[in-house]
Amino acid sequence: MTWLADHLLDILGWGGSALLVYSLLQASVLRLRVLNAIACVILIVFNAVLEVWPMVAMNAVLVSINTWFIVRLLRDRHDESAFEVLEVGPADEYLRHTLRVHGADILKFNPTFVHDPSDDQDAFLVQKGDETVGVVLLRETGETADVLLDYVTPRFRDFSPGEFVWRKSGLLAERGIRRVVTPPGMVGAYYDRLGFRREGESYVLEL
Repeated sequence: MTWLADHLLDILGWGGSALLVYSLLQASVLRLRVLNAIACVILIVFNAVLEVWPMVAMNAVLVSINTWFIVRLLRDRHDESAFEVLEVGPADEYLRHTLRVHGADILKFNPTFVHDPSDDQDAFLVQKGDETVGVVLLRETGETADVLLDYVTPRFRDFSPGEFVWRKSGLLAERGIRRVVTPPGMVGAYYDRLGFRREGESYVLEL
């Protein structure tokens, strides 16, 4: 206990610095901001104890900047005006490019996914400005649409941009789709928050 008390300040400083470095390794922009803000708060305490006021001031500014971005990201998380859903053809070349670029990451969450475009498929890109943040692929069978892919890029992994495809139900209803079914056993499924109901190992949304 005495050793811990004697080295508490060192632990605080090294811990804050390590967390700061770790935050910069995050692919998710929201996670980066949150961890970076926590690290800066720790370093404020560390430098205040040592009375290194320039470092206190710098970290205080960084906390303010991170807080501003976190609030903005959380505000936009479910804001339809922040994201746009673009319908493209299942054989669209930009869609193919996106799937190729993120192919390895897609297979982590959808190990059996193979892009095999056909006329009974619908494809949507979810955009934030000029950046593609999500891809949704569906296969129509009568009034049912089976989800082939619902992918989110690493930068927006803490978000669920695919929800804008489901929320804008007119995109699907105008095609005569009345039911959406997800593949069984999806990794990291978020559908229970969007009005889907659990049915076996899948989720179902009635439109």
